[in-house]
Amino acid sequence: MFEFLIWIVLVVATVVPMTKLLPHFGINKNWAFACIISPVVIVLLWMMAMKLQEMERR
Repeated sequence: MFEFLIWIVLVVATVVPMTKLLPHFGINKNWAFACIISPVVIVLLWMMAMKLQEMERR
């Protein structure tokens, strides 16, 4: 039970900031809810980094 509560806290700690950040990178904010699955966080961070590099080139 305790592990589940820790997992919930970590999910909330990633989903809430992602809902704010993703629209700035042109990604639909609903993708933040996919962060419930841990590897998706890495993929979204990678996508944000690629978009940031693109934005810096302009």
